[in-house]
Amino acid sequence: MNIFVAKLNYDTNEDTLRDAFEEFGTVDSAKIIMDKFTGRSKGFGFVEMPNDAEGNDAIKALNETEMDGRTIVVKMAEPRAERSGGGGGGGGFRRERY
Repeated sequence: MNIFVAKLNYDTNEDTLRDAFEEFGTVDSAKIIMDKFTGRSKGFGFVEMPNDAEGNDAIKALNETEMDGRTIVVKMAEPRAERSGGGGGGGGFRRERY
C-alpha cells in the first residue's frame, strides 16, 4: 500500500517518518520529496507498506496527529495522473470578425 503524508515539517527526515509507521507494521520505504533546485523538503512524502491492513491502521492512527510540531495529513496515495508531453497554452482573447 502506498501512503501519502502531507504537511510535514520541513525538518522531518525519512528515518522519523519510517519510525512513525513501523509502529503499525513493516515499512518497505519512506521517502520525503525534495525540491530539486533548493534541496529542501517539499513538506510531503510517501510510505510504502506491503500489508494493506497495517497500512490502513497506520492511516487511521496517524492522520491529523502531530509530528515534529506540525499536524500531518495521512491518506492512501492516489495513482499519478498520466502527464502528456505537450505544452498546452492557448486560451486568452479571441476577437470575432464581422
